[in-house]
Amino acid sequence: MDVRRKLGARVQRLRQAQGLSQEELADRADLHRTYVSGVERGVRNPTVTVLEKLAQGLKTSLPDLVSFE
Repeated sequence: MDVRRKLGARVQRLRQAQGLSQEELADRADLHRTYVSGVERGVRNPTVTVLEKLAQGLKTSLPDLVSFE
């Protein structure tokens, strides 16, 4: 599986586990909802800066966010 799809699935699982909508996560991470959607669908290739924002929005660490095991 493509790393972007793995990341997207991870973000979606973490978001849903916290009961957040894409819009709520986007607000927390200071991103646009459509960008979060693109990450979750594996069509966006986020920068390290965006990964850090997503991790903060999900209240997790960057290493945990990119842990695909």
